Amino acid sequence: MVPSNLGRVKAAWRDHYGSPDVVYVRDLPKPTLAAGEVLVRVKAASVNRADLDGLYPRWGFIKLFLGLRAPRDRYRPLGIDLAGTVESVGEGVTAFKPGDEVFGDISASGAGAFAEYACQPEKAFAVMPRGLSFEEAACMGHSGVLAVRGFTKRGGRTVSAGDRVLVVGASGNVGPYCIQIAKSLGAHVTAVASGAKLNFVRSLGADEAIDYRTTDYTRPAQPYDWIVEVDAHYPVRRWLRALNKGGVHMAFGGPASWLLTSSVMGPLLSRLTGKHVGVAYVSPFGDRDVARLKEYVEAGVLKPVIDRRFALDEVADALRYVDQGKSRGKVVVIPAG
Repeated sequence: MVPSNLGRVKAAWRDHYGSPDVVYVRDLPKPTLAAGEVLVRVKAASVNRADLDGLYPRWGFIKLFLGLRAPRDRYRPLGIDLAGTVESVGEGVTAFKPGDEVFGDISASGAGAFAEYACQPEKAFAVMPRGLSFEEAACMGHSGVLAVRGFTKRGGRTVSAGDRVLVVGASGNVGPYCIQIAKSLGAHVTAVASGAKLNFVRSLGADEAIDYRTTDYTRPAQPYDWIVEVDAHYPVRRWLRALNKGGVHMAFGGPASWLLTSSVMGPLLSRLTGKHVGVAYVSPFGDRDVARLKEYVEAGVLKPVIDRRFALDEVADALRYVDQGKSRGKVVVIPAG
């Protein structure tokens, strides 16, 4: 953020790696625009598991990029999902004008959604889907797009009516959208969550619900055609017996050891078995995915489920609530005013 004479704004900040306890709200100079950037007055932001992954950070090797002993200045702000109103645009920006209502995932260029203002490259934003409030749109940029990618073509196939779909991690940020998309495609959906959240995932449309604490969901009585695993817990080879021939398994993340082995073993096992397993590689907020997301929203397929709302001054509490696994759906942070 570049100092200016336009006043000061509040933003979530951290000086060190650690739990949500290291997060606080501070005053910063209001950001100013560079060429190709858009200044957005943030109306709402949402918490994602990715916020926590970078807070600790989850994977030690990413400190090579974030900063070895402490995060570099550009990685000290927090939050990647937001919605708000364009206040001004930099030279060369053609997609937006002041007053436009936008949402976005700013993770490709850093962070800073938990703030009164965010200044990011034009490509980090898109016009909000019709029919959504700012709070709802703030829940879509990262989690909603991930869910869309979870059902993109893989191994030459997609989900068809009558397919058996398993969603692992069904009650959090991404899983509810995965249930909704799979049901819209005519699939029979089984959702995996904790026992206390099984009724919640059923309310989203899941045909069956499994408590991961009491059931080994990698050993189904009947194999699946498509598996979306929001956060991996088992080696990819373990999923082979849970898939039908030609079946697909996608996972968005997991421990560093899992990411390494899956990147190597996934393509090999897929070639050998005809079952497609491994990492669902995630690209930045992109036009094709966002367009598909909007289609789902405007067709009534996707509807964010907001669990709780926190003020900006309570951002550490919001992160802690998600980190403790309490949330059912999305958690929203709302700047004052």
